[in-house]
Amino acid sequence: MAVAEHTDIRKTILELLEYGATSELREYLHDIHGADLAAVLESLPPSVRSLVWYEVSESDMGEMLTELSDQVAESLMSEMEPRTLVRVLQMLDIDEIAEIMPQCPSKVAAQILVALDEERRKGLDTVLSYQEDTAGRLMNIDAPVVREGVKVAVIMRYLRVVGELPEYTDKIYVLDRQGRLRGAILLRNLVTASLDAQIDDCIDEDLFRFSPDDSEEQVAQVFERYDLTSAPVVDSDGRLLGRITIDDVVDLMKDTAGKNLLAPAGLDDEDDIFAPVLYTARRRALWLGINLITAVIASMVIGIFEATIEKLVALAVLMPIIASMGGNAGTQTLTTVIRGLGVGTISTANALDVLKKELLVGGLNGLIWATVVAVVSIVWYQNYLLATIVATAMLVNIVVSALSGVLLPVMLEKVGIDPALAGGVSLTTITDVVGFLAILGIAALVLV
Repeated sequence: MAVAEHTDIRKTILELLEYGATSELREYLHDIHGADLAAVLESLPPSVRSLVWYEVSESDMGEMLTELSDQVAESLMSEMEPRTLVRVLQMLDIDEIAEIMPQCPSKVAAQILVALDEERRKGLDTVLSYQEDTAGRLMNIDAPVVREGVKVAVIMRYLRVVGELPEYTDKIYVLDRQGRLRGAILLRNLVTASLDAQIDDCIDEDLFRFSPDDSEEQVAQVFERYDLTSAPVVDSDGRLLGRITIDDVVDLMKDTAGKNLLAPAGLDDEDDIFAPVLYTARRRALWLGINLITAVIASMVIGIFEATIEKLVALAVLMPIIASMGGNAGTQTLTTVIRGLGVGTISTANALDVLKKELLVGGLNGLIWATVVAVVSIVWYQNYLLATIVATAMLVNIVVSALSGVLLPVMLEKVGIDPALAGGVSLTTITDVVGFLAILGIAALVLV
């Protein structure tokens, strides 16, 4: 739904609240998709948000909790009666319950385990036993299965008895006598197969199988590369544990994109835009402090060359150009490498080849823009010595920024630090310091 439509929904909700039309509001909310209602709810101030939340039907609350940011969901759940929250969460799939459990009050989490039937409780325990950000935590236990050695007619009768398949079911998994995953039969092949055909003759054994310890990043890459709708998760013995479906992967990709967008600014896409002022200020203060440190380092470099700047004041005018061009060139390389690391096209195995290519690109662009800035300096100051200094500094900084743009994210990922989070600040510090050192250092040598 478009942003404009969300604005219209928000306006209607506020009007119904103002007029005290609670029954009309309840009906109106029930007709809105949970994902759209979650987006609108996050845009409302906390006091209004609570009023709207209690007019949402319990059947819609569960879907909304899976769509809301962690902080907003946690806030709303803390206001709910434990019994109500347990009823709401019981309606969700196991993977969704596992996703929401960390934000639940501890008392409610225990009650949920008691309220679930034995099969679902075991499934939830299994999912929760795996680390966050793994395939095991992302999977659901609702995989439709049949045993090998039966006819298609038997499976068709089974499907009619079941009546309804889980969402995003594109295949039926086939297990052998020991319960190991042998393969699957696609629904489109099943409905066109002869009823007398043996299921063994229709099995597709070339299935991509995930281990429960595979990372969410690997899962997303495989789904994107092979256009999967669902995929099985198996243990080390080949036994089927569950399946991962495309809806969960799309949510994962959306969350990852949001984190990558906000991480360079030290922000979190799970934060509430109406979070308490002190909480927000504290979160942002840390990042501002880090930026202050980098700015002080750059200023200290400038301070070392005060005498040089006094001899040639034009350096102070041109310094920001050198630093800015290096920063922009480095950001281009950094973004390319971070994306490559994310989708698996760049690794330590081919990092050297990427480095060579980026150094050549940096050198070529450095020569081009060094020439341009030299011409600008000559036109501006009629000083050929200054033009030479600035051009050399430009070339050096752009080449170093290309080098840093490749090495930084590779090294950060190697030591377990998210390059999207720390790469930008580190690169800015390097390009500023190197840019100022280059132009002022060269000038100091020449002007002695």
